[in-house]
Amino acid sequence: MDEIIDAIQNELATKVNDLKHVDENWGQLDLFGNECPVQWPCALIMISSGAFSNLGTDVMAKPINRQEAAMAFEITFADLKLTNSSFNAPILQKQKSRSIWKIIKKSHENLQGFSPILGSGKMIRTALSSVRRDDGVQEIRVIYSFGLHNC
Repeated sequence: MDEIIDAIQNELATKVNDLKHVDENWGQLDLFGNECPVQWPCALIMISSGAFSNLGTDVMAKPINRQEAAMAFEITFADLKLTNSSFNAPILQKQKSRSIWKIIKKSHENLQGFSPILGSGKMIRTALSSVRRDDGVQEIRVIYSFGLHNC
């Protein structure tokens, strides 16, 4: 699974220039209060689930019992949002306050249809949700699903 995380991390870090921090999600936004160990804006990658089925055996492969998998990866996009975005706010201020959505769009343009490793299907966006926080961090989670063959 580390190869998949590395491939997604590389895709985001090299193609979405506005991201300042791309990492595996190990709780950076949840465990440290206002002292989150990230640079803003960030993208954090996590395996959210995997469902496996049996394919049979291949004595030439390791492990010999082969499987198919339906995987779901969650990408958490976050930024420190301390800017007014009300209707009467200046245009530049409103644009800055909504910059996370441009990052999510650019990330989606690169991840949708991306095959992270040999033998994987293409990543397809399946869900998006916002997390309500009380610390000024705007957090959006996007789920991508794809299949793995002969794993």
